[in-house]
Amino acid sequence: MKTTIKSIALLGLLTLPTAASANFSSTVTAVSDYTFNGVSQTDNGPALQASLDYASDSGWYVGSWASNVDFGSEDDTWLELDFYGGMFYQLSESVSLDAGIAYYTYHGDSFSDEYQYPELYTKFGYGSSLGQTELNFWYTWDYFGVDAGHYIMMAAHTFTIAEGHDIRISFDRSTSNDLDKWSWDGDKSYNHYRAEYMTSWKGFDFNLAVEDTSMDIDTADTRAVLSVARTFAF
Repeated sequence: MKTTIKSIALLGLLTLPTAASANFSSTVTAVSDYTFNGVSQTDNGPALQASLDYASDSGWYVGSWASNVDFGSEDDTWLELDFYGGMFYQLSESVSLDAGIAYYTYHGDSFSDEYQYPELYTKFGYGSSLGQTELNFWYTWDYFGVDAGHYIMMAAHTFTIAEGHDIRISFDRSTSNDLDKWSWDGDKSYNHYRAEYMTSWKGFDFNLAVEDTSMDIDTADTRAVLSVARTFAF
């Protein structure tokens, strides 16, 4: 994930059923590079990330996610802390819908809070004998706090090559609605391509990805990204 802050989290908790019908989980991840839609958020360096999530049996959920970041030598921002909440619907045996809102916050420099922004998201899933297909959409009216509209569209497909071994292929396009306030390497939009191999071993989840973008910048060029994660349920 790249989802006043306390008010968002508390509002979600107040609308959820009691803890007796809810599930809590936390995931800790070590990653060789924190990339957000193909763009490094850690100046091509590693990251340590963690999440805390609360999900009810009825589909409501809230959560938070954190990662170290590095936006370059002129910026001392070092922490991204996100909050999110939404609803997951299993519309049929094969079709699902996930919709919600996320809020991205940044910390470490005197101006880091100027980057924070909200984002709406909708994710459609379709499962079949050929695997899981996703169509995802994100939109914000204040991207990185610059008052620019911005949206991301993604198509992805995950298929199993052997028991416990999956491949996921995804394509997404990020677009700015206001070039005067935000551009991608001088353009309105850019494309991101990613292929990843996923497996688990002794409770750890491993992900090895290769990705690239259509931009010609050193923080969004071709790269391999390795991550190791462990999820705890309580």
